[in-house]
Amino acid sequence: MTSPSTEPTTPIPAGTPAAATPSVATPAAATPTGPGTIPPGPAGVPTLPAQTGPAQAAAAAGPTVVVGTYPEYALAQQAVDHLSDNKFPVERVSIVGTDLRLVETVLGRLTTARAALAGAASGAWFGLFIGLLFGIFSDESWFGLILTTLIIGAIWGAIFGAIAHAATGGRRDFSSRSSLQAAQYAVLADADVADEARTLLVQLNWRASGAE
Repeated sequence: MTSPSTEPTTPIPAGTPAAATPSVATPAAATPTGPGTIPPGPAGVPTLPAQTGPAQAAAAAGPTVVVGTYPEYALAQQAVDHLSDNKFPVERVSIVGTDLRLVETVLGRLTTARAALAGAASGAWFGLFIGLLFGIFSDESWFGLILTTLIIGAIWGAIFGAIAHAATGGRRDFSSRSSLQAAQYAVLADADVADEARTLLVQLNWRASGAE
């Protein structure tokens, strides 16, 4: 049995550049190209959201036309109610308020006694609710249980109301109510039914003015 022959190796002198290793070309991944494609980014090709949102649905509904303007919301509500009474498709109507403003109506001066009284009223309502809730699962008389929880709730409500007002340090010694109001209210209808809506609203205006 003969052993494989060994050939003598020749040492490579220092400073001799190494032989270039032939590189194997790797085929690049196919990327779709064309006028309607999106180039891929570092994380791949982005996914477009589905075009079926409320904005697209509203755009497909068509333009709207103003069929009446009113200085108060009650009048605009009355106009839409009149359209509904005359079998008009009110689902194609909307009320839009313009020039919105926040109006805070001052109700009166707020003292510690009034704050305690308001807290007692709210606490009494909460105590009444707790009494009714406990009365369902209790064998005791409802009247005594409800009266007890009502009194306890009123007392604690008065205490917390007085403390909350005193904590303000007199920076808000008045009570108020806030509301959002508009300068005018417009009734809008779809363009293809706007003429019918406008005719019905003209009839309503004649009736309101007393004309025959």
